[in-house]
Amino acid sequence: MKLSGKTALVTGGRGGIGRAIVARFLSEGATVYVADLAAQEPATVDEADGSLFLPMDVACQEDVAAAMSHVRENVGRLNILVNAAGIELEKSIEDTTLEEWNRSFAVNVTGTFLTCKYALPLLRNATQEGLTSSVINFGSYDGFLADPGLAAYCATKGAVHALTRAMACDHGPEGIRVNAVCPGYIDTPMLQGFFSGAGSGGKGRSIEELQEAVRAVHPIRRYGTPEDIANLVNWLASDEAGYASGQLWVLDGGLSAQVQQMRV
Repeated sequence: MKLSGKTALVTGGRGGIGRAIVARFLSEGATVYVADLAAQEPATVDEADGSLFLPMDVACQEDVAAAMSHVRENVGRLNILVNAAGIELEKSIEDTTLEEWNRSFAVNVTGTFLTCKYALPLLRNATQEGLTSSVINFGSYDGFLADPGLAAYCATKGAVHALTRAMACDHGPEGIRVNAVCPGYIDTPMLQGFFSGAGSGGKGRSIEELQEAVRAVHPIRRYGTPEDIANLVNWLASDEAGYASGQLWVLDGGLSAQVQQMRV
């Protein structure tokens, strides 16, 4: 098992991608803390999978500090941090309110900043014990290319990409690797909401028509699954990826490799 003896914390761990990452980490032998918004007591053991739940709003400094304090008091170190919590807003800049803009950045960017900031001493503790530490942030292919009607989301993911590279430079000498996974279309509740929404995913077509259109535009003729993402995250978290740092790993079924105009 690749992660035996390691301790991981996954934000957004009850979401579609986050849940798949938690399941994969557990199957690889890790102790996994799941940080998410839910009405559970701190460190509640999930009887279904054995993960440990920590209530956390990633945009709240007090929540993040309390969660990391709990890990410090009970384990003393952290080997893996995955920042999978995120939100998507389907609007152009003109239609986006300042409150919506700030909330998007609070969750997607400030949330990543806060969890990394408060996790760093725990990650450093692991490397000082001769163990490895890995941070996996969540960007998006929308941080490179723009889907219509996702202006704030695209902006937040570009910021996460830059933050990932900066952290890799700052903390690589300490033995802390930092990478970002940049998914394309992944079959999650967020994607299904995009299909049924009134924004860029709607356009009056049925969900079935939109699903088929998305599959057809991918060179491999499907969109991704949470397990596809979990496979890459698991590798980046493991010692096998010991030379991988400061990179933006696009996982989009070849979508961004093609010239879209040629499909007209």
